[in-house]
Amino acid sequence: MIKSNDNETASISVKRIIGICLIFLFITSICVFAANKQVKNVKIVLSNGCEMDVVTSKTKVSDILEEKHIILLPEEKVTPDEDQTVGANGEIIITERTAQEEVAEAVTTSSEENTVSLDLETVSQAYNPITEKIVVETVEIPYETITKKATNSSKTREQVIQKGKNGKKEVTYRVKYQNNKEIERKEISSKVIEEPVNKVVQVKAKETSRGSGAIRATGTKAQYQAYAKSRCKAYGWSDYDFDCLVSLWNKESGWNPTAHNSRSGAHGIPQALPASKMAKYGSDYMTDYKTQIDWGLNYIKGRYGSPSKAWSHSKSKGWY
Repeated sequence: MIKSNDNETASISVKRIIGICLIFLFITSICVFAANKQVKNVKIVLSNGCEMDVVTSKTKVSDILEEKHIILLPEEKVTPDEDQTVGANGEIIITERTAQEEVAEAVTTSSEENTVSLDLETVSQAYNPITEKIVVETVEIPYETITKKATNSSKTREQVIQKGKNGKKEVTYRVKYQNNKEIERKEISSKVIEEPVNKVVQVKAKETSRGSGAIRATGTKAQYQAYAKSRCKAYGWSDYDFDCLVSLWNKESGWNPTAHNSRSGAHGIPQALPASKMAKYGSDYMTDYKTQIDWGLNYIKGRYGSPSKAWSHSKSKGWY
C-alpha cells in the first residue's frame, strides 16, 4: 500500500511539471508574438468631428480602417491616403471632399479611362447649370380650302372666289438650356391672335340621277356621345370639355352622322368641310359615327387644344 501511494504521488508531480511547462511555453509564445508585432495607439478623426482612439498593430491606413470597420463614403477623403502608412503623429483624419476636388477627381478618372486631356474650359462646361426661360413665339395657323358647289347653269368648272390666308397664334413655351443650347421645350399655352382666312373654291356640281336610296347611319345619339366621351378621356380632357363638345356638336349637326349642309357641303357629326377630309380615318366617313368623331376630335385637338376652347370660339365667331 505504501508503494502504491508513492507511485500516485510521483504521477501527480509529473503532471504538474508538464502543465507548468505548457503554461510557460504559451506565455513565451505570446511574448514572442508581441515582440514581433508592435502595437501602437492611433487617433481616428471622422468627418463629423468624432474622434476614436484605437490600439492596432497594423500600419497601413486602409488596413486600420478595415480592421475597425470604418468605410469611406464616396464624398469623403482620408489623410494620409489609404495606401500610405500612419505618420509619426499617429493620426488618421477623414474629411468631406470639396466641390472642386470632386470635379478634379472626375476629370482625372475620365482622363485615365479615355486617355484624353481636358482643359479647364471643357470641365467647367460639363458642370454648367441648367437654366430655364419662358419663350413666346408666333406660329402660323394654316388655312383650309373649302369647296362650294355652283349651280348647274354655271359654266365655270372650278373658280377661286376667296383666297386663303394663314392665321397666327402666340405659343408660350418653357425652354431649358445648358451651355447656351436648348435641351428641352414644353408648350405651356397658346392664343390665337389672327384667325386664318379659308380659301373658298367654287366647283360645278356633278349631275346625278335621283334615286330612292338614302344615306343611313346606325346607332343612337346616346351611343355616339358615349363613344365621344371615351375618346375625350383618352385625350386627357375633363368632363367639362365633354359637356362643351356636346353643346358644340348639338349646334353643328344635332349629333346626326348624316347631317349635310347643301350650301357649304359640310357633313356629319363634326360638319367636316369638305366631308372627304374624314376619309383618312375610314372609307365609311359618310355614315360611320366613330370615323366622324375620331376625325372631329383630332381636328379640335390640333386647332384649339380642347373642346372647351373650340366651343368658346364657336360662341364668339359662329363657327369653329
